[in-house]
Amino acid sequence: MTTFADLGLSEDLLQALRDVGYDSPSPIQEQAIPELLQGKDVIGQAQTGTGKTAAFGLPMIEFVDPEEREVQALVLTPTRELCIQVTQAIRTYANNKGVDVVAVFGGAPIRTQQAQLKAGGQIVVGTVGRVLDLISRHSLMLHSCRYLVLDEADEMLDLGFLEDVEKILALTPGGRQTALFSATMPPEIRGLADRHLYDPVTVKVKAATLTIDTVEQFYVETKQADKNAMLARVLESEKPDQAIVFARTKIRTEQLYKTLRDKGMNVKALHGDMSQGSRDGVMISFKGGRVQILVATDVAARGLDISTVTHIVNFDVPTSPDVYVHRIGRTGRVGRSGRAITFIDPKQHRELEAIERHANTKIAPWSEGAKVGPAKVEEPPRRHRKPHDGERAPAVNGNGAYRKLIASGGRAAGLSEADLIHAVTTTGLDGEEVRNVRLLERFAFLEVPADQVLRVTEAVDGTEVRGHTLRIQATR
Repeated sequence: MTTFADLGLSEDLLQALRDVGYDSPSPIQEQAIPELLQGKDVIGQAQTGTGKTAAFGLPMIEFVDPEEREVQALVLTPTRELCIQVTQAIRTYANNKGVDVVAVFGGAPIRTQQAQLKAGGQIVVGTVGRVLDLISRHSLMLHSCRYLVLDEADEMLDLGFLEDVEKILALTPGGRQTALFSATMPPEIRGLADRHLYDPVTVKVKAATLTIDTVEQFYVETKQADKNAMLARVLESEKPDQAIVFARTKIRTEQLYKTLRDKGMNVKALHGDMSQGSRDGVMISFKGGRVQILVATDVAARGLDISTVTHIVNFDVPTSPDVYVHRIGRTGRVGRSGRAITFIDPKQHRELEAIERHANTKIAPWSEGAKVGPAKVEEPPRRHRKPHDGERAPAVNGNGAYRKLIASGGRAAGLSEADLIHAVTTTGLDGEEVRNVRLLERFAFLEVPADQVLRVTEAVDGTEVRGHTLRIQATR
C-alpha cells in the first residue's frame, strides 16, 4: 500500500496528515502529488470528494516560503462554500509550516480581507469575483504568485466566470506552475488548459469506482401527496448520523425544511434565495456536525465535501444519471459505507432503470427496519443554540453605533472568520451586521451593533464552535 511518505512529502506535512488521521493517499493524491512536487503542470479530472484539495494543497504548502510575506500561491474557486472549505483544509495541512492562508470571497467585509492581505498571506483562496475586486483595489498583488490552482473549473464555466478567470491568469507570472481540476472536460475547459498550462500531465479518476461501490442504494415508491410524510418516516427509521436531502427547487427545499423542523428534527435548508451569510453559516454548522439533516438544491450544495455524511436522500428523481452518481458520491467516503434513498412516483420506474443502466448498479426497494448492521440506540448529543429558527434580530439602532467584542480562540483553535460570523448570526443577526472580524492566534475581534451586544454575548458565550468552547465579551 502506498503511503504519503512514499510520495515525497516533508515530515512537517506528514505529521499534519497523521494529526488528522490520514494514513494513505487517495488515487488522485497518489497520481497528482508526485507530478506537482516535480514542478509539472497538472490537469486533474476528478469529482468533489476524491481528495483533490490535498492533492494540490500539499505540494503547494511545500513550495511556499513562510519567510516571504508576498502572495506565492492562489487557489480560485467557483463558490463561497468551496472557498471556505478549501481554506480550512489547507490551514489544517499547513499547521506545522508557519504559512498564512487567507480566504477572500464576496458577502464578507472587503476591508477585513484587505487588512488580512496587508498583514501577509502566502496562500490566498478566493472566489473569482472577489479576487478581481481586490486586484482592482491594489490589495492583492500576484507578481510573486508561483503556484496557481483552478478548482472545479467546469463549475466556473457553468457560472459564467471563465472570462474573469482568463483576466486573473493574465496577471500572474508566465513561469508559474498551474493545476486545473475539473469533474468534466468540456471543450471550453480543454481550451483554457491548452492556452495556460505548459505540457501538462493529466491524472484521471473514474467517478464510478469512487462513488457508488460503497453505497447501498434503495428507492421508495410513493404518491406525490404522501411524499413529505414518507420522508419524515424514512429519516426516523434510518437515524442518519448526517444526511443531505436533495430537492429540485428552492421552494420545495424550504417546504421540506419546515416540515422536518416541525417534527423536531435537527435540520437546516440551503438554497440560492438565502443570504450569503446564512448559506455560509448553514454550511459551516453542517460541516462541523452541529446540524444532522441538510435539505439542499444541487446548486447550493456545490463543493460540499463532508466525509461524515451517512445518507443521501433524493426527494426528487435526479434530472440525469450523472447527477444521481454525483449526488450519492457525497456519502460512502473514506472507507465508510453509505446509504442512498431515491423517491419515485409509480410512473418513474423507467427513469430509475436508466440510472441503473448508466451507473451499472442495482437500486433495491426500501423497507422500514431493514437497515443493515446494529441499530443505533440514541443520537449523539447535539448542542442547539438560541434563539429558535425564525427569530430575527431587532433593527440596528438609529445612530448605527457598533461595539467591539473579543472572543477566545483564534487560529490556534482551528477557527476561521466564517466560524465566528456564523456563531453570531445564530442569534438572529444578519451576516452583514457582523463587521471587522479579525482573527489572531489565540483571540479574535469582531464588531456588532451596540444595542445587540448583551443579546449576542449571552447567547454565544459558552457555546461550542468546532470543538472549542467560545468565550466572548465586550471590550471596555
